[in-house]
Amino acid sequence: MMENMISVVVITYNQEKTISRTLDSILMQQCHVPFEIVIGEDCSTDNTRAICQRYAEQHPDIIRLICNEQNKGIVDNYYDCLLACRGTYIADCAGDDFWTDPQKLEKEVCVMEAHDNVTMVITNWQYFDEQRQKSIPSQQHHHAPITPGRDMLKPIITQYNMSVFHLCTALYRADVFRNAYEEDTFLFRNKGLCSEDIQVAFSMALHGDIAYLPDITLNYSLAQNSVSNTIDDVKQFRFVRKMTDLIQYLASKHHIDISDFLPGRIFALGMHAFRAHQPELYQETLACEKDWHVSRPLKNHLLFVVMSREWLWKIGLTVRQIVVRLKRVYR
Repeated sequence: MMENMISVVVITYNQEKTISRTLDSILMQQCHVPFEIVIGEDCSTDNTRAICQRYAEQHPDIIRLICNEQNKGIVDNYYDCLLACRGTYIADCAGDDFWTDPQKLEKEVCVMEAHDNVTMVITNWQYFDEQRQKSIPSQQHHHAPITPGRDMLKPIITQYNMSVFHLCTALYRADVFRNAYEEDTFLFRNKGLCSEDIQVAFSMALHGDIAYLPDITLNYSLAQNSVSNTIDDVKQFRFVRKMTDLIQYLASKHHIDISDFLPGRIFALGMHAFRAHQPELYQETLACEKDWHVSRPLKNHLLFVVMSREWLWKIGLTVRQIVVRLKRVYR
């Protein structure tokens, strides 16, 4: 590890239209601390690798390009890049997102240098509509300048609409990540737990304080086919299930009460099963409710009554289609 250097991780796959924008937004950073860019190129089938190679040739002192010989997937690609980082601090920027503030790293590292107890600095951010090429305000929750990490453990694992943090705005301590990784490699590498950012943010909060800057530093790309923003209800069901398994794992291990959170997750699973019209997913939802010892509020009860009878289910889907069409007409 190189003393007082920042490693910026960029993992990318089939992002030939956006990867240059991402790398340019990092290269424009004005920071008194030197930084490197670690790119994990995951066997793209488009022109992404060639673009990354060109940037690496143009900036050999800054960019380290890791070209995977076979596709690893997001999680393994990401953590392999984190473990390859040489810096004291780590930042992230996904291959379809981009930073908007050339002082982003400078502002964050100054907070780190002033507060030894701060393990992660996060900032405000906004969405970016790729079709309209327009920024859209996010529903970012505004934190105190510095919050004890323990107070953020539950909000981090039960966050709604990405309101607690966005890891692509963050700067965090490399040694804290490495220690957490060695202590519980299962948490980071198990494919059944999904996600890669919650594990990092949770580990930072578990071992220190979280600082917040109100500055907007990131444009988060709104992509229609991302894992967490898919229109395929079966895939979304699987995503929500895996995310909830991760939440359950962390909550159980660290004695965090999430009983008020779980009914909403059961309802989300039920709605995906309902829209997909998949009886086996309905049965899996009921099994999750039982295994997780979840109480059943009224809206969950009504949803399950509809799904318990095929004729009611079909009527419910028909009514939903009518409502959706009316909304489109009067939008």
